[in-house]
Amino acid sequence: MSGGPLDRRTRWSIRLGTLVLKALAATWRIRVVGRTPQQVRASRGEPAVVLCLWHGQMLPILCAHRGEPCTVLVSEHRDGEIIARILAAFGFSAARGSSTRGGSRALLQLAQLVRDGHDIAITPDGPRGPRRTMAPGALLIAQRTGSPLVPLVAQASSAWRLRSWDAFEIPKPFARVTVLYDAPRAIAADSARDAAAQAEAFGEVMAEALARCAALHDERG
Repeated sequence: MSGGPLDRRTRWSIRLGTLVLKALAATWRIRVVGRTPQQVRASRGEPAVVLCLWHGQMLPILCAHRGEPCTVLVSEHRDGEIIARILAAFGFSAARGSSTRGGSRALLQLAQLVRDGHDIAITPDGPRGPRRTMAPGALLIAQRTGSPLVPLVAQASSAWRLRSWDAFEIPKPFARVTVLYDAPRAIAADSARDAAAQAEAFGEVMAEALARCAALHDERG
């Protein structure tokens, strides 16, 4: 169920907030490691990918991914509507639904987008957590489509962290930000149940990718 239309004050707050975020992001010194643009992969005949990122790291990662077409899974609730509008301002599309319901309309829509050659992004701990705990939605899409999962993580030299369930990260002005696209992982599973059973193991893959990103960030100095 949707959270309903936003009131005028909220809409204006989103517009102002988006302008502030864009201005802030323009000061970040972003280094991107491991990204192969969609156009290059398509020219090689490679499939679209399912990008997995933690909810709290959404802002720096999406800023680094600007210019690459991508559809992001967003909650159907009111806070999801706010996020969807911010995503649109940064050039991304949103599919509305929950990653915790494998048969949901949103997951079916995302699976079809992947089959059609479009990258998608899922925050597998969203929309309500627990923080950095993997829900099965991304794994189910990968199993259905045969497309790989790509862990996508970030590290900032300095950041504000909101007092929210996801400790949402906002890099401070002129922060150094490292964004790592880790190696694509194919999901070997004969059924949706087998794919979902790999959630905990893939959460460990995400943790390892984050550790590698932090090490690369520290090497950069």
